Amino acid sequence: MNIDLDALSEKELKKLRGDVDKALKTLDARRLAEAKRAAEHAAKEYGFSLDELLGSGGGAKGSKGMPKYANPADPTQTWTGRGRKPNWVIEALNSGKSMDDMAI
Repeated sequence: MNIDLDALSEKELKKLRGDVDKALKTLDARRLAEAKRAAEHAAKEYGFSLDELLGSGGGAKGSKGMPKYANPADPTQTWTGRGRKPNWVIEALNSGKSMDDMAI
């Protein structure tokens, strides 16, 4: 794209500047949405939501609560029973374990 800026009037230049600013904002919004989708997808692969990873929830909701379940294969992995089930819970249930088997 080759624009002869010297040939444009002040009004045309201001319109061009406005159009460029608008295009840049749109591009930033699109890229931000793409990045958020990619991050959500990556978090989902591990059985979490993006909000869970970022710890958002605001104010008094910040605490996760006490864990109620632990992974039988790795007791360091715990879950409060709230929100999306971690992959290890889903895998344990699919292998025939019950929630009672994983209760702490």
